Amino acid sequence: MATWQAFLRASILLMDRLDAELHGHALSLADYEILVNLSAEPAGELRMTELAARTLVSRSGLTRRLDRLVESGLVERRNCPTDRRGVYAVLTDLGRRRLEDAAPTHVEGVRRHFISRLEGQDLHALAASLNAVVESAVSPAAPAAHS
Repeated sequence: MATWQAFLRASILLMDRLDAELHGHALSLADYEILVNLSAEPAGELRMTELAARTLVSRSGLTRRLDRLVESGLVERRNCPTDRRGVYAVLTDLGRRRLEDAAPTHVEGVRRHFISRLEGQDLHALAASLNAVVESAVSPAAPAAHS
């Protein structure tokens, strides 16, 4: 239980701190994550369904976040030419510049508040453990083994 409570406290406080540090760039941590995912694509665009899956946000939650990014000129929406139901989120030039300006702040925050606190720890093992938790949460639950 102590490990679980420490994880909860650490993750909530870390996300709050990283979010606050991005406010100077007029971005939230959630906005930053959307921009990062779009910028990682060669064309700077993703279908809304794929972006929602990558950011672990409901489609309605992503729509609200994207509305704000569109309003501020950082992202555009584009209809899919081959599927009338499909919509793409597209990173604008302004969005790319804002992301590039904010990235050093975010990377430094992650280093200072997370990586430096784990000095001497096996980060590969930690990543594998956390990824196992993620995988179990996104995959259908396996039936419990009975003895």
